Amino acid sequence: MMSNTTLQVAGVVAFYMCSALVMVFVNKAVLISVPDLPLIFLLLQLLIAVVLLKVSALFARGAIEIPRFELETAKKLFPVVFVNIAGLVFNTLCLRGVDASFFQIARGLVLPLTIVVSSMHTHTMPTSKVILASIVVTMGFFLGVAPSSKIPLSAAPSLLSLAYGFLSSLFIAFHAVLIKMSLPYCNNSSIQLAWWTNAGSAAMLLPFALLCGEVSALRSMEALPATFIWGTLVTGIFGFMLCLAGLLSIRVTSPITHMFSSAARSVLQTLIGVTYFGDLMTTNRATSIIVILGGTMFYTWVKAVETAAAPTAHATDIEKGGGNADDESEEIVFMAKLDSEDRE
Repeated sequence: MMSNTTLQVAGVVAFYMCSALVMVFVNKAVLISVPDLPLIFLLLQLLIAVVLLKVSALFARGAIEIPRFELETAKKLFPVVFVNIAGLVFNTLCLRGVDASFFQIARGLVLPLTIVVSSMHTHTMPTSKVILASIVVTMGFFLGVAPSSKIPLSAAPSLLSLAYGFLSSLFIAFHAVLIKMSLPYCNNSSIQLAWWTNAGSAAMLLPFALLCGEVSALRSMEALPATFIWGTLVTGIFGFMLCLAGLLSIRVTSPITHMFSSAARSVLQTLIGVTYFGDLMTTNRATSIIVILGGTMFYTWVKAVETAAAPTAHATDIEKGGGNADDESEEIVFMAKLDSEDRE
């Protein structure tokens, strides 16, 4: 019989996987149904998450604390909020233009870019094994986006969609670093940071939704499709649940467990995309997904081994105020995947 700890881990992983899968496929269904309202769709998701955080704080009896608005804090958190909303917008635009199963390939450079950004931020070089993992993932990305004679032009992703995927990966990488820098401004509370990023992102996104003509497009519609209405509610609720799932995952699982669950989710995402959305799956694309997952899991294994082998050195680095760049990369990749990548 499984122990309570094992049951907790299994429950959290299953909850997290289901939430992330629902987000991707419901988002895709809505964007297929109403492709002209991506910013309003995202804005409504953010507002629902803000409302649910507020409601949860009322009933959580202090377990969830919503911070008071302070202008100085808002100024300090502007970079992480801006990068967060930019990443979410590019996520949405990328998903609108590519198959659900190809989505993970289009954003396959998250890990390499995060390692690069982290190394530039800490002014240190990653280990040779980390670099090898990054090269493997990068090769998988280029394998997936390479032109293929088996894919008709009508089914091939556009260069613009691939650019959105690259920008999404880049902003996720910056967001990963900024999360670690911003947590002290929120009393090291992930919930408070989630509130600031959701509320701030909604405030930043509102004028762009107005200026891009989406309000006019909304007014011109005789009636909103049911897919948009229900999809907005579902993704708003599940986006909020992903915040909670991420916190639970950090508490009861490890990066290794999270990465294996992400790998399993990627396989399910591909199968569901091919089965229900009619996504085109070629040998190149399937191989690309396997290579990207393999490189990412190799990176996670390397970090777990390195961290276990040098706990004393890691503690010394923390005492000096610096920190090991590779250990920081492991943490920020994990945080980034929890906070941004799985959101879409």
